[in-house]
Amino acid sequence: MHAIINVFKHALMITGFVFTMMLIIEYINVQTQGLWQRNISKSIWKQYLLAALLGAIPGCLGAFTAVSLFTHRLISLGALVTTMIATSGDEAFVMLSMFPQKAIILTLIIVAIGILAGFITDKLPFSKSFKNILPANGFPLHKIEQCKCLPQNHLFENMKNPSTQRILLIVIVSIFLFGTAIGEIGPQNWNWIKITILITSFLSLFIIVTVPEHFLKEHLWNHIVKIHIPRIFLWIFGTLLTIHILMQFVDLHSWVVDNMYILLIIAVLVGIIPESGPHLIFVTLFASGTIPFSILLASSIVQDGHGMLPLLAESKKGFFTVKAINIIFGMIVGIIGLLLGF
Repeated sequence: MHAIINVFKHALMITGFVFTMMLIIEYINVQTQGLWQRNISKSIWKQYLLAALLGAIPGCLGAFTAVSLFTHRLISLGALVTTMIATSGDEAFVMLSMFPQKAIILTLIIVAIGILAGFITDKLPFSKSFKNILPANGFPLHKIEQCKCLPQNHLFENMKNPSTQRILLIVIVSIFLFGTAIGEIGPQNWNWIKITILITSFLSLFIIVTVPEHFLKEHLWNHIVKIHIPRIFLWIFGTLLTIHILMQFVDLHSWVVDNMYILLIIAVLVGIIPESGPHLIFVTLFASGTIPFSILLASSIVQDGHGMLPLLAESKKGFFTVKAINIIFGMIVGIIGLLLGF
């Protein structure tokens, strides 16, 4: 029971940090609405750089934006490949909370690989044919009305008659903040991880208190709290608990050492699933020192959270083509990494 409680607290810490980061990014996204679309250029290299930036943004937002731009024929197939290789979906938040320095290094590597893969993809003969199979007007870009999230002179006007959702969010974040401060959640000692969690929690509280009702209900409550957070917590808790049980009864480290290439194939195949969550298995294994960096890197190259789901609805050919390209690059990089011993 004690072990389950520790796993629960660990999952709660990670999910709480993920929640605060997602909330802040959602806030920034609304405040900078249309910035990416307005800066689309005819330069193919600028498309790759933009696509890589979209992929590097934690969460599914950047990937969804890239799919929208692709279906509007605003970026090439190669640029879409760049985004999907560079993205880690919601798992990016988790990696930043568990091993931030290595997560940043991993992101820089997959961004570079994504740009290279995008350039190679656009040189292939079939790449340009995708413009002909896409409709003249793809599904519309998600337009978010500009909200006055920082109303002058009355920042705390919303607290005069707060909604149920606002009160619940304030209570949830306050409990998480207090639990982190006293060491019940996250690190017991004061270090940069605890300080980062506290800073993001305070920022989240400020956002929750000051944003207008529409933003709070539609973007924070309906989008993040109701859709993302339950699934993220269940995946994290389930993965941590499964790994803990396996480590008690199975010499997982020895099996991994003896079956590195089989594990690489499994990691790449799991990456095909268009869903945030399965990749957390390899994130957790890497965090515990069970698998090498190259396995996590290969998995990160292939998986893209649920960022590709809109493309699956729009163009199944496009979906499977991008996935096939990512599998090839994931396997190549993974094999090279294992041969080099990292």
